[in-house]
Amino acid sequence: MAKRDYYEILEVDKGADADAIKKAYRKVAMKYHPDRNPDDKAAEEKFKEAAEAYEVLSNPDKKARYDRYGHAGVDPNMGGGGFSGGAGGFTMEDIFSNFGDVFGGEGSPFESFFGGGTRRSTGGGQKGTNLRIKVALTLEEIEAGVKKKIKVKKQTSCKTCGGTGAKDSNSISTCTTCSGSGYVKMIKDTFMGRMATTTVCPKCQGKGKMVTSNCGTCRGDGIVMDDEVIELEIPAGVEDGMQLSMRGKGNAGKNGGPAGDLLITVEELPHDHFSRDGQNLIYDLYLNFADAALGISVEIPTIDGKAKIKIPEGTQSGKLLRLKGKGLPSVQAYGKGDQLVNVNIWTPKVLDAEDKRLLEAIRHRDNFQPKPTKEDKGFIDRMKDFFKGQ
Repeated sequence: MAKRDYYEILEVDKGADADAIKKAYRKVAMKYHPDRNPDDKAAEEKFKEAAEAYEVLSNPDKKARYDRYGHAGVDPNMGGGGFSGGAGGFTMEDIFSNFGDVFGGEGSPFESFFGGGTRRSTGGGQKGTNLRIKVALTLEEIEAGVKKKIKVKKQTSCKTCGGTGAKDSNSISTCTTCSGSGYVKMIKDTFMGRMATTTVCPKCQGKGKMVTSNCGTCRGDGIVMDDEVIELEIPAGVEDGMQLSMRGKGNAGKNGGPAGDLLITVEELPHDHFSRDGQNLIYDLYLNFADAALGISVEIPTIDGKAKIKIPEGTQSGKLLRLKGKGLPSVQAYGKGDQLVNVNIWTPKVLDAEDKRLLEAIRHRDNFQPKPTKEDKGFIDRMKDFFKGQ
């Protein structure tokens, strides 16, 4: 199948500048991000396709070749130096490693709220693997945001050799193939002429150094298993199942290579009073028949304290009341949700003789016979009216 036009993929014009291309890529990548589209192969392919387009259009030289020759100008098989392997020839890790800065700033511990990027490897060792953990949070912690210190067992840099994997400084020599650069140049003949490409040195695997005698502690790998205490800063408003990413806090890389990421899955703990619907919190209020009929002021819990609400006389079971702004914040937007109070009329399950006598006295009175009107809508209609008013 023919490749789609890169400008069409990112939805930008040929005259778009670097900032416009970056913004366009971020928009498309976030739309098809695998964390937003779990188990969706079509979305995954579009995510990779967008990364391929951005890799070319964000590079002035490759963009110029693409504008002149099309896909052939950036095809690595023809010496064009394009994105290696195309959309199907690289992994999600490759994308995040190369374009992590698109999803989050350098100053933020979380590169993205959707499992964002890692630093581009510049040689020097094998990149470490990602580490996955699950963090249980209460609704109170989710409402306010929270810092937590956790101990994880992970691969860390060997303290004996400093992560080099060498027995001592005399056991490290410069690679003779790449002269210590970690890369070698190759010349290819293409239909556009002779073109030079740069690849990772096959002898030292991009490290630029060769170990002649291994460290006795890590046996040359530069990493050992150890416990590490990591401080997590969880933003307010996260949801159950959401994945956060901390760059460089995963397993250490072999022989001084960059560390992987720490992937944190949020687990929302059940609450004694509330259930959750997005940013809204739902509280079930139970009233006896007399309080619902006569009206009453009651104190109810909120996520950050308590609130007093007035129940009008004649309140029906199933009525929804709203406490504006008493819900949860959104992790990616301003404002807070609401607390919804669902009124339930409590029917006693066991009656003594006096209870029965009093109820029998009013049982057949005309005012106690059900007389629903159009205002006494069913549950579905009440929910529609409620959300229509938001």
